[in-house]
Amino acid sequence: MAQFDMRNNAEFGLGLSATLSGATPAAGDWIDMQGWEALTFTVSTGTVTDAGTASGFSFEVQESDTTAAADATAVADADLVGLESALTVTADDDDDKLIGSIGYIGGKRYVRIVATGTTGTDAAVTVHARKDKGAVMATATIDSGTAAT
Repeated sequence: MAQFDMRNNAEFGLGLSATLSGATPAAGDWIDMQGWEALTFTVSTGTVTDAGTASGFSFEVQESDTTAAADATAVADADLVGLESALTVTADDDDDKLIGSIGYIGGKRYVRIVATGTTGTDAAVTVHARKDKGAVMATATIDSGTAAT
């Protein structure tokens, strides 16, 4: 039986919505963590026409103190809850599936997720972001994301 209101203690956002083509990385918008202590990305697929080579396509969580794309660095495993390798898609028939989730507990202000395919990848992916443990608990809001500069 549910007893707690988690909706009004969170902020939701779109971390990434992209159609992957080959090995070209698709970077999501920055999620601004100012005033928040927890972040979870959930990864799902749309149509996977081709996962690519045997290694498929994968995701990397990046962080930065600025919104400059050049300042983005890969998040250390110690600052992730879960493994990025668990988010890899290798099957051409992984259409419309929830692939998994990964959490961020690092200390940088901006966080994003990047999807990278391999030769032949043709797939639609969506990543949702949920921020929790806000400094001010109000009503549920939607994070519009911040484009990299």
